[in-house]
Amino acid sequence: MSKPLRKVVFPVAGLGTRFLPATKVVAKEMLPVLDKPLIQYAVDEAVDAGADTLIFVTNRYKHAIADYFDKAYELEAKLEEKGKDELLALVQGTLPPHVRAIFVTQPEAFGLGHAVLCAKPVVGNEPFGVVLPDDLIWTGNNSTGKGALRQMAELANAQDAGVIAVEEVPQNETDKYGIVDATPIDERSALIHHMVEKPKPADAPSNLAVVGRYVLPGRIFELLEQTTPGAGGEIQLTDAIEALLKEQGKVLAYRFEGTRFDCGNKAGLVRATMHMAMQDPTLAAVVRDFVGKI
Repeated sequence: MSKPLRKVVFPVAGLGTRFLPATKVVAKEMLPVLDKPLIQYAVDEAVDAGADTLIFVTNRYKHAIADYFDKAYELEAKLEEKGKDELLALVQGTLPPHVRAIFVTQPEAFGLGHAVLCAKPVVGNEPFGVVLPDDLIWTGNNSTGKGALRQMAELANAQDAGVIAVEEVPQNETDKYGIVDATPIDERSALIHHMVEKPKPADAPSNLAVVGRYVLPGRIFELLEQTTPGAGGEIQLTDAIEALLKEQGKVLAYRFEGTRFDCGNKAGLVRATMHMAMQDPTLAAVVRDFVGKI
């Protein structure tokens, strides 16, 4: 994996049932945290990591994400006419000029592994990132100034290995995540030996849970094609990574520097919104005042 990270895949075909009825018409990735949708935070992180090609794996019903990153001629003309330059810059800045967005349709929901596999014609045989926008990772307070995916991409290049983001979870919650069995290399990285999908706490090899960031070699696509569908007919990305481990023996778990918010549920979205509000001095005062009153 000596090539730099240039392509990032965003699996965004899910139905977002935890946020119904809002997600009947609004893609869950378009749910806002303050004035930015979740997908914008994910894209900003990918661009920070060096990506210039973003592949959105979506379904045939979800058009909002494509519309969001498309040019809004009438809106931009109105803002320009009224001299609202700051707002115009925000609207035009959803994607940098050098970055292209490509949309690929996942015909049916056959799992995360299948969603990633749908991006194969665009990615080809080169290292690429996978970002799950549900996991918003804030790195505004870290010492490096680097987003989580950038941290991982640099490690992948340095070690010539696949890299998977992990974080410690309470032992009684291991049955909600993929869990890694790994030997520490340093404070933040570990060599993965095995991955277990949602083990019972008593059976979990550790409390290091896989979260929504991956840097993988192009070889993973061939392994996904060879992966047998599991429960519910889904192709699991975890199974293909297990095959990669057996074949190459070097995939690293990485404890990123940053704070993760699981915005795939209401509680996580509320936490992320409160946290981001507290980063703005004006909004922080509003939050403190409101919380104090209740």
